Amino acid sequence: MLCDVMIGDSPAFGHTVISNRCSVYRAGGGKRNRPSANRDDDRVALLALGRVPPGRACPHDASPPNPAARKETNGDGNSMRVTKDFLRGRGRNGLTQAEKDVLEGAVERIEHLPARRIVTRRGEPVTNSTLLLDGVMCRYMDARDGFRQLVALQLTGDFVDLHGYPLRRLDHDVGTLTEARVAIIPHARIDKILIDHPHLARLLWRSTLLDAALHREWIFRIGRLDAAGRLAHFLLETYHRLRAVGAADGNAFDFALTQQDLGEALGLTSVHVNRMLRRLREGGMAEFARGVVRITDHDRLARLGEFDPDYLYLETGTWNRDD
Repeated sequence: MLCDVMIGDSPAFGHTVISNRCSVYRAGGGKRNRPSANRDDDRVALLALGRVPPGRACPHDASPPNPAARKETNGDGNSMRVTKDFLRGRGRNGLTQAEKDVLEGAVERIEHLPARRIVTRRGEPVTNSTLLLDGVMCRYMDARDGFRQLVALQLTGDFVDLHGYPLRRLDHDVGTLTEARVAIIPHARIDKILIDHPHLARLLWRSTLLDAALHREWIFRIGRLDAAGRLAHFLLETYHRLRAVGAADGNAFDFALTQQDLGEALGLTSVHVNRMLRRLREGGMAEFARGVVRITDHDRLARLGEFDPDYLYLETGTWNRDD
């Protein structure tokens, strides 16, 4: 089943998704189909819809290791670092040039993933870590009643699953929300970084601590704020994170999430999300048009969402110090 999710009378946030056993593929409506006992049946259904190429579902198996894929080139043919957005605006100034070279050299390959694809399933062994270069990904958990809860939104420059390096398995699923480009770093290469480059290892640890700070803020947001406050806080958090990596244009940023995605991140129904979006727009705090969010009154939006960006540890923030 295909659907377009709309906000108000415009296609802002509109995004075609696909209904399937996994909520990453699910269209709006809240409740998912329960997972079937046979994953091969699920793949057949996806293949019939033309959304998943033949082969294994895990994107880490999509292409063989290729050392030549460590770097990409820009339009002028010049070398471009694929890890350039790691910790950008949030501590990258602590990396030496040698450490940047080491991190770049740890990338085994680059992969391009389609939207709404399962990347890692809960409980599966993981042997690589994934650095998100472009696109939006999420971590999520499924309830027994068939509903999904997003527990993290991953943006450009984020390590999606670095915490899986010491844990070896994840206690949640990981999937793409939009098309994504990722860099794959084998855990064996992180082993070498820990031994040979302890300061770089500390900065990798820092990135997981930044994720933990986000998780704590998400708990506060869902546990203590009302619906409008949750949405206001989430939009400002996303804006500041994207601005840190140069992905926000002034007060505006691209935002391809559906109302259903927002509801699953905020603990709200898509209908309630629609009402809150209208409230922010009519209140002159934010505008939404054709998949773009524009913050029109940052201070009022911040007051509504009790938002203070200190927990993001931005280089431009009051808590920043040059390590």
